[in-house]
Amino acid sequence: MRKIQISASILAADFSKLGEEIEAAMKAGVDWIHFDVMDHHFVPNLSFGSVVCKSLRKAGVTAPIDVHLMVEKPEQYIESFAKAGANLVTFHPETTGDVLGCLHHIRSHGMQTGLALNPDRPLAEISKYLKSIDLLLLMSVFPGFAGQSFIENSLEKIAQARQLIDEKRLPIALGIDGGIKNSNISNVAAAGADFFVIGSGLFHAQDYHQHIQDIREKISGGRAT
Repeated sequence: MRKIQISASILAADFSKLGEEIEAAMKAGVDWIHFDVMDHHFVPNLSFGSVVCKSLRKAGVTAPIDVHLMVEKPEQYIESFAKAGANLVTFHPETTGDVLGCLHHIRSHGMQTGLALNPDRPLAEISKYLKSIDLLLLMSVFPGFAGQSFIENSLEKIAQARQLIDEKRLPIALGIDGGIKNSNISNVAAAGADFFVIGSGLFHAQDYHQHIQDIREKISGGRAT
């Protein structure tokens, strides 16, 4: 049975008390903290960089942090996030001229590697890199803004990715990011995802612990054994 992991996207958190928000999410049962890094070029928004990661580590946050680079030239961000304490870095293959080089750069800094695909990008773009990554992150919204609705035809893409990973017997996580809520997470789990990025679906809940418990129950009901 695949290991289920939940990553809380802090883009939807209250930044006036970010440390408290992260602590509450981890106590509620979240596995990872997710950083959405946007450069106002690859996506139409600007978020935050490695200084936030570094500050959280200095404040005593020990949770594993996965960084989603929605930026042009992701290789320029790797070293700073490694020094700031990130654990996993994911980027989009179309943002660099040397995908393997970027993956090796991440790995050389002691971090896990990931590739992300936007809803309009085919799985064929990353099939040759699957043996070099720890996470395949499928976007179920077009990145740039929090709170978007889940794109329903993402379910078919998840199922195709799951089949590809299982056929190759690869030990990588299959992630989904965008519009994930307790109302659709059963179907997403049934399609084959095992790494769930949740933002507003968590941080807008009144009771984080109850919300994560409900989500895990729905995942267990939907996942394949």
